Amino acid sequence: MVYIAPASATIKPMAKHRRPGPPDQPSRVVPYINAEDPLAAYAKRRHPPMDVHRRHRPTHGGAAHLQPDVPRLLEEWDGFAYQAVSRADVGW
Repeated sequence: MVYIAPASATIKPMAKHRRPGPPDQPSRVVPYINAEDPLAAYAKRRHPPMDVHRRHRPTHGGAAHLQPDVPRLLEEWDGFAYQAVSRADVGW
């Protein structure tokens, strides 16, 4: 059995959601900006994705677990992008 709302029923707008927690704590959504450092708002952009500073990847891309014998690249985060640092030949 399917319920069909009458045509006279109106859809009310949803209320704004509030952050749970005590009202005396600062919101975690707004980043802390250091007044001494004018570039503090941009410092988070320089962090590597997922806080991984070094990573090993297959030389020609793809999934590492599907290509266990392919040479790997060691990449390090330089503040803007991953840069290739060295190459490892896998010889299991």
